[in-house]
Amino acid sequence: MSFKYKRVLLKLSGEALAGSKGFGLCSDTLQKISQQIKQCVDMGAEIAVVVGGGNFWRGRTSEDMDRTRADHMGMLATVMNALALCDALETEGVETRVQTGIEMRQIAEPYIRLRAMSHLKKGRVVIFGCGTGNPYFSTDTAAALRAAEIDAEIILLAKKVDGVYDKDPNLYPDATKFESLTYLDVLNRGLGVMDSTATSLCMDTNLPILVFGLDCPENIIKALSGETIGTLVSNQ
Repeated sequence: MSFKYKRVLLKLSGEALAGSKGFGLCSDTLQKISQQIKQCVDMGAEIAVVVGGGNFWRGRTSEDMDRTRADHMGMLATVMNALALCDALETEGVETRVQTGIEMRQIAEPYIRLRAMSHLKKGRVVIFGCGTGNPYFSTDTAAALRAAEIDAEIILLAKKVDGVYDKDPNLYPDATKFESLTYLDVLNRGLGVMDSTATSLCMDTNLPILVFGLDCPENIIKALSGETIGTLVSNQ
């Protein structure tokens, strides 16, 4: 099997790492994801990962909580997920490095672009925690930013649904799935692919986004191979 993409950025939501539990971490899910990533790395793919933190923390618990402090707490949640995924990958024999947008040298490397790219060239998986390191920016925006910085060819956006629909497929049985969309389609129609900041950055850098379901971890391999799965968002 040959891959269509050499270097990719895989965006994993915190909820995806929780599996069916809905909160915390699911060891079986981590293992399955890690096994698929290992297969991709063994076949020569270069994979960076951005993880969300919604399985531990999502937004402010009340309107009285300071937004910046709440966002910092969310960044810490992403680091827990990054370390858990790192551990699962290393258990599978994959060399892995965690880099964080906020320095915490005792447990992870600080984010340094050239060091991250060097790791990727050496066949290591690089996991980015802490989002961009700034409040008010989501991990979606972090994925778009890091992907552009490391010269990734595509963002693989793994979600609980198998693509982008015109309305919530969990609520509306007649929801229609899109095979492809433009960035402007996503922005103008308010489709829940990535937030508007992340989508605009991908549009400006001409970075395609493939949205697919993580219910089948083998979809990671299918996405890298260029198989028709999910929904592709691009300029065309």
